[in-house]
Amino acid sequence: MERAFGTAPALTRPTKKVAARTALVDLKESSRYLLTECFRQFGIETVVTSAGSAERLRQEKFEACVLNLGPGAEKVMEAARTSPSNSRIVLYGLGGSAQDAMRYSKYGINAMFQEPLERPAALKLVRATHMLVLHEFRRYARIPIMTEVTVVSPDGHRLSASSLEVSSGGMSLKSAEDMPSGSNIEISFSLLTLPRVCVRGVVTWRKTKSFGMRFDPADERRQKIKEWIDGYLES
Repeated sequence: MERAFGTAPALTRPTKKVAARTALVDLKESSRYLLTECFRQFGIETVVTSAGSAERLRQEKFEACVLNLGPGAEKVMEAARTSPSNSRIVLYGLGGSAQDAMRYSKYGINAMFQEPLERPAALKLVRATHMLVLHEFRRYARIPIMTEVTVVSPDGHRLSASSLEVSSGGMSLKSAEDMPSGSNIEISFSLLTLPRVCVRGVVTWRKTKSFGMRFDPADERRQKIKEWIDGYLES
């Protein structure tokens, strides 16, 4: 029988309304326990689902979902993203690499838990994303989301990258190729309901295999990104 995991009466006040719920889909017991503890620190309840997970996510409201990127994952993600109540659900992938996550790019995975699942790393990721789950946003929100991005460098070279976070003012990306700070670049990408968009910008920082860019304020195409973000946060 499906049940809420790790919500013992001694730790739950019956009169307190649950702020948000996260579905844990087909996870092993050790992962469920660890993630339940992490989400509970931020007032987020976890609900274990297995058989019928896709149907539950199609009909029942959840604020987030954690699922293995294996057989059956696509069916669950599609059910969530096409559901009127869960189309903006925060999707966490478990296991695999960023490249594996790119196979599901059209579903907009927001963040990845790495395996083996370790408490410090898992708690850090939940802390970084829990405001999105709880629908409590800063004025200039940065939305964690993973999608394929094509980057055109100053010399016309095209390289592939994946997004880490996007805001109305810029984007952070992960790439195996180096991108010097100060470079003027153009990127193109799509995000769920946002058709492919191109925007110019400048690289403002770089680290090993990652860099950040600020959108060109004079590029009117960035308005489409802002509108998408506003809609994402308001839904």
